[in-house]
Amino acid sequence: MENRRPTPPMYVTPGTALGDVVALAPRMRASWQRSEHYGLSPEEMRPVFTGSVDTASLLYECGHEVLQGLRRTLANEPVSMMIADRDGLVLFRLCDDASINRSLDRVHLAPGFYFSEENAGTNGLGLALADRVPSLVRAQEHYCTALRGYTCAAVPVLDPLTGELAGSVNLTTWSDSSSELLLALAQATAGNTAALMLARGSGRRSRPTPRGEVFHVYADRSPQHDDARYPLSPAWTNAVAAAGTAVARGRVVAVVGEPGAGKTALISAARRRTEPRGRVLSARPPAPDDIPSWLTLWTPELAKDSTCVIVSGTQTLPAWAATELARVFSDVRRTDPGGSPRPQPFALTAVEYSAIPEALRSLVDTVVEVPTLRSRPDDILPLARHFAQAHRGHTVTFTRAAEHTLTAYEWPENVRQLRSVVRDAASRTDVIDAHHLPAEVFTGTNRSLGRLQTLQRDEIVRCLTEPGTTVAQAAERLSMSRATIYRKMAEYGIRLPGRTQQPRG
Repeated sequence: MENRRPTPPMYVTPGTALGDVVALAPRMRASWQRSEHYGLSPEEMRPVFTGSVDTASLLYECGHEVLQGLRRTLANEPVSMMIADRDGLVLFRLCDDASINRSLDRVHLAPGFYFSEENAGTNGLGLALADRVPSLVRAQEHYCTALRGYTCAAVPVLDPLTGELAGSVNLTTWSDSSSELLLALAQATAGNTAALMLARGSGRRSRPTPRGEVFHVYADRSPQHDDARYPLSPAWTNAVAAAGTAVARGRVVAVVGEPGAGKTALISAARRRTEPRGRVLSARPPAPDDIPSWLTLWTPELAKDSTCVIVSGTQTLPAWAATELARVFSDVRRTDPGGSPRPQPFALTAVEYSAIPEALRSLVDTVVEVPTLRSRPDDILPLARHFAQAHRGHTVTFTRAAEHTLTAYEWPENVRQLRSVVRDAASRTDVIDAHHLPAEVFTGTNRSLGRLQTLQRDEIVRCLTEPGTTVAQAAERLSMSRATIYRKMAEYGIRLPGRTQQPRG
């Protein structure tokens, strides 16, 4: 028997003529369905115009420079090159072909217009932002008929430091032009833009690609926070109580807050109040291409009793994955045979409620915000002691200088950063002093430092935090004058107990 490849499903929208019936791949079909959900019709687009774009952003600066170079290479080709932000707002467009420029103006694919799926239906730019993967949309694959004269290749650009979606690169040409290399060209352009953003950013290393993890948060033999020994502030305990009440009532809970603030820890603590011996798993999304296998790995766990899966960072999920998760979650929501509410087998986290994909947002009953660590300074030392003990298996003490340093720092990366700093220090000593802490916690400035500046700052802090070392001794070791030491401390925002200001006279 002859083996045949399955025929892609045919998709017909209301009012579609027989000649316009389109065979769509699953991702494209899901995008058409979203376009219908947004209330669009094939004959209607709703591009929204804004009076200004952010020309001062790093994405704009770096994307413009990269595309200017590409423009010189494609000077005689009918290819329009553009950068859009994460919301689909076209920041700028470069093309030397007057005919395609005029044509794109007529469909509002131009600077200052929003061109997301919600505004223009299925299109390359919108699909790349929704699914967060490189996307090629040809001719009849466009949802709106006005766009079917074009082929669009678009690739998301991720912030190299945070991993968050920054925007996309979009290359558009006529639908009858060769598009074989268009997507590869867009991918190279997006990669070059992200690399230039990193080079002109803070000088820090780029964020690792998400691996997509599924792991136990708390098990019977895992070290849990000792609320009696290391009590936390009302800001934290009230948030846990609010989440616990919602869980007990059978509500779907979304915990929101800054990265590293402890969203997964909060919902885990809330679940323990209702099911002390319950099983809690945390599922962190991987890169978009790995999501199918990631879903296959953990979604069967939802059917097990006394199990809760916390899907972290839902704002990074592609639209199709969020839709699939919403379907799975709707199928497993629990109710006792008698109709009484039961804790739901899943919970969500995100940086903010509006960032949760719409398909999942509709399932949320209760939203709980995690306060930042800088807004609850009384929690810094209890958490530090807990992390140190959990890491070493016994009590680790902190000197007054170390305590002062930890509580004076603002912790921009929240609890995650505190845990990393404390674990590193506790790995080297049972009595943590100021000189065991990294230079970053002595720095109060928001200024970005280059690599050489970071090395110089770190050496100054290392010398000044050595027990018994004076400023004069540190200056001698570093071959600097005392005045230079004080000037560098001010320049880098270094704050050390008793040494924060230059002496008078």
